[in-house]
Amino acid sequence: MLPCVSIGGHLLKVAILAGGEGTRFSEETETLPKPLIEVGSRPIIWHIMMHYAHYGFQDFSIALGYRGDQVKRYFADYLRLQGSINVDFRSREVRHLESGSPDLDWSVELVETGPRTGSGGRMRRLRPYLGNETFMMTYCDGVSDIDLRALLKFHKSHGKLATLTAVQPAGRFGRLALSDGCVTAFAEKTHSEADWVNGGFFVLEPGVLDYVTSEDSDWAHDVLPVLAEEGQLMAYKHQSFWQCMDTRHDRSVLQTLWNEGSALWKSWP
Repeated sequence: MLPCVSIGGHLLKVAILAGGEGTRFSEETETLPKPLIEVGSRPIIWHIMMHYAHYGFQDFSIALGYRGDQVKRYFADYLRLQGSINVDFRSREVRHLESGSPDLDWSVELVETGPRTGSGGRMRRLRPYLGNETFMMTYCDGVSDIDLRALLKFHKSHGKLATLTAVQPAGRFGRLALSDGCVTAFAEKTHSEADWVNGGFFVLEPGVLDYVTSEDSDWAHDVLPVLAEEGQLMAYKHQSFWQCMDTRHDRSVLQTLWNEGSALWKSWP
């Protein structure tokens, strides 16, 4: 993995929105939060964080909501339950015999942001944890082979408040209107594979949080369009692998790629 990335003497933070109900995944999210739905025997949030960590982004703030207690339990138990352990009933100690996972140098803040808060509102509730420097942000439902350092470099080159990653999947998403790399508008869904759509993987300045006007604000529908109208939202065009995980079919696609050894988002060893 690459060395940690810092800005202004502080490790660059990664915000992850992990509080939604995952209604299009209702078969599984009735009992399990979407971030913990597994691909290759690991939760999707783990895959996303491993990709960030590979590029040196290892300081995470995760916005929790729906079944957030399960996400907290997963991370609280992660180190304690990995690999082989010795349970000594005489000394009442639990000791690791060997590691069962890659060595991780992560700091993970698990922040309760409310079960019904909008995605924009969740971002606002993360504000105390994100500091006053540039930070990364993504959803908890998509993986990619994106070069995150190149994304950060692009963001720093244009001086705007926000950068999103534009991708070109088979069209069932609302499309972006672009002009010289600047996002100018959001349009209706299309079936043309030539259209660019919002693939997440943002780089943001703290000032974007001033655009969140209420706890109910939706990041995609209320905040991003205003940033676009004001010329403060740029698009980093990613033309390689990206795949969302909105439905059971999407998860099946990712699982098949993993089983076949073709998981292009697996940047880590």
